[in-house]
Amino acid sequence: MPYDDLRSFLDTLEKEGQLLRITDEVLPEPDIAAAANAAGRIGEGAPALWFDRVKGFTDARIAMNVHGSWRNHALALGLPKETSPREQVEEFARRWDAFPVAPERRAQAPWTENTLTGDDVDLFRVLPLFRLNDGDGGFYLDKAAVVSRDPADPDHFGKQNLGTYRMEVIGRDRLALQPVPVHDIAQHLRTAEENGEDLPVAITLGNDPVVPIVAGMPLRYDQSEYEMAGALRGAPMPIATAPHTGLDVPWGAEVVIEGVIESRKRQIEGPFGEFTGHYSGGRRMPVIRIERISYRTDPVFESLYLGMPWTECDYLVGPNTSVPLLKQLRAEFPEVRAVNAMYTHGLLVVISTAKRYGGFAKAVGMRAMTTPHGLGYVSQVILVDEDVDPFDLPQVMWAQSAKVNPEEDVVVIPNLSVVELAPASQPAGVTSKMIIDATTPVAPDVRGNFGTPVKDLPETAEWAARLRTLLAGR
Repeated sequence: MPYDDLRSFLDTLEKEGQLLRITDEVLPEPDIAAAANAAGRIGEGAPALWFDRVKGFTDARIAMNVHGSWRNHALALGLPKETSPREQVEEFARRWDAFPVAPERRAQAPWTENTLTGDDVDLFRVLPLFRLNDGDGGFYLDKAAVVSRDPADPDHFGKQNLGTYRMEVIGRDRLALQPVPVHDIAQHLRTAEENGEDLPVAITLGNDPVVPIVAGMPLRYDQSEYEMAGALRGAPMPIATAPHTGLDVPWGAEVVIEGVIESRKRQIEGPFGEFTGHYSGGRRMPVIRIERISYRTDPVFESLYLGMPWTECDYLVGPNTSVPLLKQLRAEFPEVRAVNAMYTHGLLVVISTAKRYGGFAKAVGMRAMTTPHGLGYVSQVILVDEDVDPFDLPQVMWAQSAKVNPEEDVVVIPNLSVVELAPASQPAGVTSKMIIDATTPVAPDVRGNFGTPVKDLPETAEWAARLRTLLAGR
């Protein structure tokens, strides 16, 4: 059965040995973030972390690293915890084909138990806030899902966006939000501001484990994250109506924050230790005015640590970036076999593909850069042959070292868009992008000496399965 809220997933993690309760009293800074940072350094089986004895807070319940290992990610999708990353991506791609699955609207959402409005609105009364990195400019909500609608087409369910955006707490009822231009909420805000209007938003914290996965997926503008969540869950996504804004929000959230992005108002936000492993500086960002907070009794505050990879962020956005790119590329190039966009949110992508003719692989690389995700992220593409596993880095490095003639197989395209957070962009938001064609040339391209490749023996796959079985039975 899929999980309808965070708490039921935490229960499963604990039963599976993937939740570690920290029983000692800890400091909010630096202990909580440092522990989550350390979880990313102890291997791919790292557990989620639970803190409920935090100095200075009388009643805190904090969950960190919930998606921060391949085991936890597998359990979030209802798979056995031993499922490999490649198998998780393949299963993710299989479930994608069930899209769309219409959501199920439910009443009596648990987050309606408590409400703050008007002068009582105060984030500090509800959330045990702490900084994630020493250089952060303040407290951040970095694992929330933000809901907004297209002001020009508010009744189009698919154009209602559910996305993850970093938000800095700048007051008891104020947040500064970073809407990257390629993201849907930035388009919603631009339309609202052109009309001189505020943009209503709902922010949900402590969601069921599929919500953070779909909230970071690079879907088409008119594709519903809730309908994709249903496909990944194998059951309709439960949603409810936020009472103040009328937006559709996850039924099982711990906290629902409602308000508006104030039209044409900006305030300095940042710096923040980002997924790139570098701090982003202070920038003028839109401001959210909070008008209502609804929350479960004794809410669980979920956050994630991010910094130099790998951290929870990388496990969370790896498969949900790889699969959309795979599906979008295959729609035009059925020769594409697999896509590995696990690295730094897909700034680097490895693609395996067959070729129709000479130069074909480079065309696939250029198309990857113009997908919804590629426009803002994909800055380096490595193309490999269909018999090279893009998730097997030794194979990828072999292909690059043996098959690349740098003068002819490396293509650099200047002055393309990228997220401003990319540290190498200059100016911020503009970069050169690179395609490395590590595939075997095919006619009419006759370069090189690739006529007698060594292939795996026909019996190798059978023996690999046999050896795994023997090792597992020891």
